Amino acid sequence: MGTPRDLVDAAREAGVTDKRVLDAIAAVPRANFVPPRLARRAYKDVAVKLPHDQVTTQPSLVAQVVAALDLAPSDRVLEVGTGFGWQTALLAWLAREVWSIERWPHLAEAARRNLTDCPNASVVVGDGGVGLPAHAPYNAIVVTAAFPSVPRPLIEQLGEGGRLVQPLGHGGADDVVLFEKHDGVMHRSRFLAAAHFVRLYGEHGFGP
Repeated sequence: MGTPRDLVDAAREAGVTDKRVLDAIAAVPRANFVPPRLARRAYKDVAVKLPHDQVTTQPSLVAQVVAALDLAPSDRVLEVGTGFGWQTALLAWLAREVWSIERWPHLAEAARRNLTDCPNASVVVGDGGVGLPAHAPYNAIVVTAAFPSVPRPLIEQLGEGGRLVQPLGHGGADDVVLFEKHDGVMHRSRFLAAAHFVRLYGEHGFGP
């Protein structure tokens, strides 16, 4: 079965040294955020399948992404793609406020149930590429689906000095990249990893 410490070790092996991120991984039990029949895989550093042909991100990559966002306790975060909410819970551990958009109502409802101990995390159903302008600006945005470019609404909703992580590509063979916004312009900061993501669908993605 394993324990959260196994995921902490995987994060360290992936190069994550941020103590707050490692503490969050140790404190948030991933087994509570996967389908019950797959709970025995929760503490392996592997992706887990979800309904609607969705899949969780590999835990060590989640750790790299969250660490790259360099979150402060006062930050407001937008997450595109909630899944079952484990990454959402990590973000909520580290930041003041998290808004997460999930395309599938069934997944959104499951995530809300899983996040009952995270009062600073809110899950809404919608088109992730459109973002949530009502709660902008965000200090950080994380996108968990691939598209060749960052959707314009997300650029507009990211605050000055903000960080955004997104897999760039067509889904299946993507580059996870950190961007930073300075003087109103998005700058590619650094490459984080190569990975396989589902596609971003919607008005600013691959279509409906």
